[in-house]
Amino acid sequence: MKQTLEFGELEQVYDLLAAAIDEAGPEQEALFLAKLALLLARQAPDVDCIREAIATALRS
Repeated sequence: MKQTLEFGELEQVYDLLAAAIDEAGPEQEALFLAKLALLLARQAPDVDCIREAIATALRS
């Protein structure tokens, strides 16, 4: 099973996210992102993985 996305796949994810954020609109953007984060977190192997991703996102 593949563990990471290729660069081209990341570009597709960026485009999908941008379109979904636009569709959600400014008023619902934060709620949409929170829901998405929780759905994706369910696929993570453990809390430490999520903690590391949050820390990385804050530093980026």
